[in-house]
Amino acid sequence: MKDPSRSSTSPSIISEDVIINGHSHEDDNPFAEYMWMENEEEFNRQATLVLEQFLFIAQIEEELWEEEFIERCFQEMLEEEEEHEWFIPARDLPQTMDQIQDQFNDLVISDSSSLEDLVVKSNLNPNAKEFVPGVKYLNI
Repeated sequence: MKDPSRSSTSPSIISEDVIINGHSHEDDNPFAEYMWMENEEEFNRQATLVLEQFLFIAQIEEELWEEEFIERCFQEMLEEEEEHEWFIPARDLPQTMDQIQDQFNDLVISDSSSLEDLVVKSNLNPNAKEFVPGVKYLNI
């Protein structure tokens, strides 16, 4: 705190602290803060390079986010597949000829007497022409 008895109404002026028009006395050039404009083209080139680097980094970051999103989608798909019962050939297909024969025997419909009944009750015309895809038949 200052001693009020030592204060005077006129400010003390030290020659080194004199500032004229916002510039200290030590500055030889009052336009020093605007000197960067002398090399404005270089400044613009550097600013453009910085901007290009920023955009490149942003593009890489976006690609990384996209890759991470795709990876998460695949992971979710795999987890979903594991939750459901899916056909797995190594597990679901028979491995030996005996197993294949057993499955084939299970496919037999019935004996021949019921097969004859199917033919007798059929609505199909046994004298009809054979169907050939893509061929038009004329009713004459």
